[in-house]
Amino acid sequence: MSTGFPPVARRDARVLILGSLPSERSLAERQYYAHPQNAFWPIMRELAGATGTYEERCERLVEARIALWDVLKQSVRPGSMDADIQLNTSEANDFEGFMLDHRKIGLICFNGKKAEQMFHKFVQQETIRSQMRYEALPSTSPAYASMSFAEKLNKWRAITG
Repeated sequence: MSTGFPPVARRDARVLILGSLPSERSLAERQYYAHPQNAFWPIMRELAGATGTYEERCERLVEARIALWDVLKQSVRPGSMDADIQLNTSEANDFEGFMLDHRKIGLICFNGKKAEQMFHKFVQQETIRSQMRYEALPSTSPAYASMSFAEKLNKWRAITG
């Protein structure tokens, strides 16, 4: 059973970025998006100035009012591929509580299609404000190689608007 991380967030966050569940590498290093070929942190460097150590990058996201979390609290997933997540073993994070504590969030962005699909499968939509906007973004995973970094970065600019 893989267990995710707590959110990286401050109460005044305006954007919530959701992945699916941390990869094996991320779990081993106790860091979101720890795989060196994952484009997440290079994209956040460009869009939010997130540089330095992992802690410094997370702090920069918080200062930019960007929250980071995963859809799933835990699940069985042999390996690191989202396709290997065993949905019948999955438990979603507490979005009702999170949204009550983070009332300024107006945009939820999904890091890849699987995160979006799992969110709509596991999260009761009535727990999310009706005026919420959603944005499906291309996965930053190195497994999603059919889109260039420049193309991903361009699509990810949605978090700043």
